[in-house]
Amino acid sequence: MSTKLFSFLLFCLFITFSSAQNNDQLFYNIIDQISDERLEKDVQTLVNFGTRNTFSDTISNTKGIGAARRWVKSEFEKISKNCKDCLEVMYQKDFVSKEGNRRVPHDAWVVNVLAIQRGSKYPNRFIIMSGDIDSRASDTMDFTTDAPGANDNATGLAGTIEAARVLSQYQFESSIIYVGLSGEEQGLFGGAGLANYAKKNNWEIIGVLNNDMIGNIEGVDGVIDNRTFRIFSEPTPANESDKQRKLRRFYGGEVDGISRQLARYIYKSTIKYMPEMNPLMIYRLDRFGRGGHHRPFNDLGFAGIRIMEAHENYTQQHHDIRVENGISYGDVIEHVNFEYCKKLTAVNALNLALLASAPPAPENVSIGGIVEPSAKFKWTKSESAIGYKIYWRDTTSPTWDYSRFVGDINTYTLNGIVIDNYFFGIAAVNAEGIESPVVFPNQVFRN
Repeated sequence: MSTKLFSFLLFCLFITFSSAQNNDQLFYNIIDQISDERLEKDVQTLVNFGTRNTFSDTISNTKGIGAARRWVKSEFEKISKNCKDCLEVMYQKDFVSKEGNRRVPHDAWVVNVLAIQRGSKYPNRFIIMSGDIDSRASDTMDFTTDAPGANDNATGLAGTIEAARVLSQYQFESSIIYVGLSGEEQGLFGGAGLANYAKKNNWEIIGVLNNDMIGNIEGVDGVIDNRTFRIFSEPTPANESDKQRKLRRFYGGEVDGISRQLARYIYKSTIKYMPEMNPLMIYRLDRFGRGGHHRPFNDLGFAGIRIMEAHENYTQQHHDIRVENGISYGDVIEHVNFEYCKKLTAVNALNLALLASAPPAPENVSIGGIVEPSAKFKWTKSESAIGYKIYWRDTTSPTWDYSRFVGDINTYTLNGIVIDNYFFGIAAVNAEGIESPVVFPNQVFRN
C-alpha cells in the first residue's frame, strides 16, 4: 500500500470517527432534553378531562374525549409554531357502528390526532410513536363515569407529545409521526384505522413504537423497579405466505421477523446510550391474551412493537375509583412516577432519532454456504449507505452478538463460519456510523 493511499484511508477513518462522535453527542442531548415536569403537566391536563372514553362527550371544552383530542391537536400546533411550521397536524378518523361491535355503546367517529415531521430525504418513510388518548372505567361501555387514565394511557400520550417537542428542534432524513390514537379500549379501532390509512397511501413504515403505560414502577407483584422496561414483539409477520412459513422449517427465522428486529434495535441502542436502563425483550406480541395498538400494524405486515413498564399494577387499570377491602382502586396520577416516565420517553425519542437518521435497510438479502466451511451473502445496496455490517449470533441467543463491517460492497463470504451453527443478518451503515435495523436473509442461493 502506498503512503498516500494509507494516509487517505487514515483521514477517512478520522472523519468517520469524528462524525460518529458528534452524532453520539446529539443523541445524548436528545435524551437530556426530555422533561419530567412537562410530562407531569400534560398527564395532569389529560386527567382533568374526567373521562376520555372514546364514546364520551365530544361537545364540551373541558370534559370528555372531544376536549381531550382538541387539546392534543392544539399542543401539536403549538410545537409546530415553535419550529416554523415543521409539523403537519391533522385528524384521521373512521366511523364505527354499534352494529356488530359488542364493546361499542353507540355509533361514533374514532378520531386520531397526527403530527408529521417530514424527512429531508425520505419524506414517505415513517417511524411512528403512538400513545392512546382514550381511557376507561370498570365497564368499558360506561362513557360517563370519571376514568382519569393517568398511567393507562396519559403517560404514553404525554410521552409522544414530549418527544415531538424535543425532536422537532432537529431535522432527520426520514419522517417521524407522533400520534394520539383513540378507540384502544374498545378494540384497537384507532390503530386499525391509521394502519389502513398508511396502507392506502403507500406509506413506507420503518416501525411503530407503541407506548402503553410507561409510568408505573411498583407492580402488583410487590417489585419496585424504575429502570426495567419491556419491549413486546411478535416473532414473524402475521401476513406471511405459506411458502415463507414452510421455508423457515429448513432455513430458520422463527424469531427473526421485522418486528423482532425492531425490538433488537431498541434493545441495542438503549444499552449503548442509556446503560442505566434494563430493557427486556419479551418474545410475545403483547401481554398474555391481551392487546395493544401496534397489533393492527403488525396485522398488515408493518414492523411494530410495544414499549411499557416492567411491573404492572392491575388494581390501577380499568377500575372505577374506589376503596374496597382496604385496596385503593383507580388509575390516578398519584401512582405515576414521572422520573421513570421521562426515562421511557427518552428511550423512544432516542430511537426515533436513530431510525429517522439511519440509511434504508438493504434489500433482497440472501444467504448461501450450504455444506461449506463458510457463510456467503448477497444483497441489494441501499441509498445513503457507505457500507454494511454483517451480524451473526448463536441460534439460542436473543441478541446479535458478533459483527463485521464489510464496506461498500454487495457480496461477502464469512470464512470459517459454518452456516448451520448461527443465524445471520445484515444492516446498512451511513457515514455517521448510524445503522439500519438488521435484515434477516429472505432468500437462499447455491453456487
